[in-house]
Amino acid sequence: MPTFALIVAAFAIISITHWLYRWYNPRCNGKLPPGSMGWPLLGETLQFFAPNTSSGVPPFVKKRMERYGPIFRTNLVGRPIIVSTDPDLNYYIFQQEGQLFQSWYPETFTEIFGRQNVGSLHGFMYKYLKNMVLSLFGPESLKKMLPEVEEAVRGELHRWSTLDTVELKDATARMIFNLTAKKLISHDPERSTENLRANFVAFIKGLISFPLDIPGTAYHECLQGRKKAMKMLKSMLQERRMNARKQTADFFDCVLKELSKEGTILTEAIALDLMFVLLFASFETTSLALTLAMKFLSDHPLVLKTLTVGSNHLPNVFTHNMKLQFINETVRLANIVPGIFRKALKDINFKGYTIPAGWGVMMSPPSVHLNPSKYENPLEFNPWRWEGVEIHGATRNFMAFGGGMRFCVGTDFTKVQMAVFLHRLVTKYRWQPIGGGNIIRTPGLQFPNGFTVRFYEEEKDCQLKTAVGI
Repeated sequence: MPTFALIVAAFAIISITHWLYRWYNPRCNGKLPPGSMGWPLLGETLQFFAPNTSSGVPPFVKKRMERYGPIFRTNLVGRPIIVSTDPDLNYYIFQQEGQLFQSWYPETFTEIFGRQNVGSLHGFMYKYLKNMVLSLFGPESLKKMLPEVEEAVRGELHRWSTLDTVELKDATARMIFNLTAKKLISHDPERSTENLRANFVAFIKGLISFPLDIPGTAYHECLQGRKKAMKMLKSMLQERRMNARKQTADFFDCVLKELSKEGTILTEAIALDLMFVLLFASFETTSLALTLAMKFLSDHPLVLKTLTVGSNHLPNVFTHNMKLQFINETVRLANIVPGIFRKALKDINFKGYTIPAGWGVMMSPPSVHLNPSKYENPLEFNPWRWEGVEIHGATRNFMAFGGGMRFCVGTDFTKVQMAVFLHRLVTKYRWQPIGGGNIIRTPGLQFPNGFTVRFYEEEKDCQLKTAVGI
């Protein structure tokens, strides 16, 4: 018996040793990029999610860039990943979408956004959904939507000016969520008996957190928020199906029209996952960008003065280049999306390294946007650096809205909302920061203490011009 026990123990030790060797030395039909796979099972997940207050390249990426170079390997949430801070590789990945690479996110992200979310779909199905979204948020539709955006901004800014203080992140999120939810599902928060947005807030708090699904963790709260929001959306869709409208007024109407077609490839599950992603993406990312934009305006009076003078003389929000320059610079420094994921469909050789088939690839927008060889003084807020630069999609050095065939379909909608908001803001209002405004990244952008300000309508308190340097 002791001999048998020794044999079992020896076999276990050999098996574990072999597994550990394979963990630290993954198989590859070529030369893997340098790097570390981290702890067994955990990889380098804890380091990746560690909060930091840096405005530069995330410490996780920066340390490894300095040690290994612009392309390196790691392991996140149990999956081997190649991290790319190389603009050429990023561009190559975007151009080879559907051929050598496909959209992919770690299992934990799939749990959060749904197994049939638009980021996990490929080929014809993805193009089909993209065209559905463009029918609502494409350039032609946005022209018709502009008065609604202007009215929403006008009403909210006026309301804020009647309050003692305003917490900007929450206030801008509420404004954009209500506008988007109205266009998507005709949701009216004043008439609804349930708070749809509250479920998204709970979802967002744990979106980029360590994936531990037990009560009390941010990740668990995130999953619960999604579950409740999906339940509400499904109930709304079923109610709309029972009371279908003849005219197409919102996205639910488009969905029901597609679902009723004979031989349709759209399913209710895919439609609900799409609705969830659209609601999340439209308000969370834009509200973060607007909050950061106001912080930049507060910290840079010359920029505010330039925007104000330009807006008073040239009120058309689409032709005023300074606003577009300001938006580009804001999203460049915001780096709201810390990583864009793809998966290699076959072994790929690039600059002497091999990316093995099946491995994930994470492109790092911050490392591109903060590259000192491409942007002089990259941490400096300088909208004038965009003078004469026209960007209609992703480039090697600018990927704030993704790139390739998956370039964000909501980009124009986001820019319109920001441009309308900025125009109304700088021509009619002044504000005074009260508290907060500190930033952390975990690794996504957050305002842990919010950003609280006091608003003034310009005609009611012109003396504030002195306070902001005009």
